[in-house]
Amino acid sequence: MKVIKIEKSQWAEGLEKARQSMRLIGPVAEKGYHSFQELAPGQAPDLDFQNSRLSPKGLAFPQSEVMLTYTMDKNDPECGIMKEADKDYGPRAVIGIRPCDAKALALVKMNFDTDEYKDPYWLNLYNATTFVGLACDAPCATCFCTTAGSGPFDEQGLDVLLVDQPEHYLAKALTDKGTQWLQAAGFTAETDGAAAIDKAKSAAQARITAKIETEHLRGADTMALYNADFWEDVAFACINCGTCTFTCPTCWCFDIQDETSRGQGVRMRNWDSCMFPIFTVHTTGHNPRDTKIHRVRQRFMHKLKYFVDKYDQGIMCVGCGRCVNQCPVNIDIRRASALMNRVGQDARCAVQEG
Repeated sequence: MKVIKIEKSQWAEGLEKARQSMRLIGPVAEKGYHSFQELAPGQAPDLDFQNSRLSPKGLAFPQSEVMLTYTMDKNDPECGIMKEADKDYGPRAVIGIRPCDAKALALVKMNFDTDEYKDPYWLNLYNATTFVGLACDAPCATCFCTTAGSGPFDEQGLDVLLVDQPEHYLAKALTDKGTQWLQAAGFTAETDGAAAIDKAKSAAQARITAKIETEHLRGADTMALYNADFWEDVAFACINCGTCTFTCPTCWCFDIQDETSRGQGVRMRNWDSCMFPIFTVHTTGHNPRDTKIHRVRQRFMHKLKYFVDKYDQGIMCVGCGRCVNQCPVNIDIRRASALMNRVGQDARCAVQEG
């Protein structure tokens, strides 16, 4: 894979060249936090940040998205007919997405792009996007990406990986889409930067000391985990606010609802949360997860066990640490995983001894 050297003095000019063929999105500082927003002409992404408060999963999965429109006006010949809402699936580039968040989108894609079902809204946005990642040189204290199948220089889900150097960026082109973006921006000066990237990667990984224990989850008895005696303790402080799911880059639950005003209506898809009490309420009034213990257990079992077994791969978490940082009652996915992992380890030891 070729490495391109981008002088920082040429960075802004290159972005403006790329803007001629696609929209640009990047991290923007606002009220003390960063969020990913479309960049205005002449506006550069603020790459001096650790992580955005909300994950950028909304780039492919908007928090609220109009799917269909309709009218209830009986005088309108199209009364009651639903139409596809106008969409913009033009090319765009996301500048500065962190590797963990790009990996998270790749995980979420497994849910929206299957052999049986392909979500056109999600896939059209995802496929229209070039992901230009920014390697993470200064991980947060609560980052545990290296033990969650990701890492500060992880390349999964990225088209380009940018590595910050004092006077320039090293850009590693990972896909044809990434190469096309670099060419559109006029960044074509190849360099031998592999050694510098490896050195920066090793330094960044060494700064990550937090970890999540998962080695005994795959193959662990599902019912033993489900019936474990620690769930009441884990869930005790939960207030069902949903902060963990809304900040999580891999949560994909949504609700679809109709909203009508003055005879005009829309059908919308909105983020939802398995932590909300009404999430699983049936039309009969029955709620199979009517206590917070049920809901907290479902969240962690889905992330750390159900997903692992269904897709035969790692956990549904990339170790960004947002839920750890922002939970108002300090519930920690690392502790829950350690407890689950211990049950899996004990069960495995029992089988071996038997």
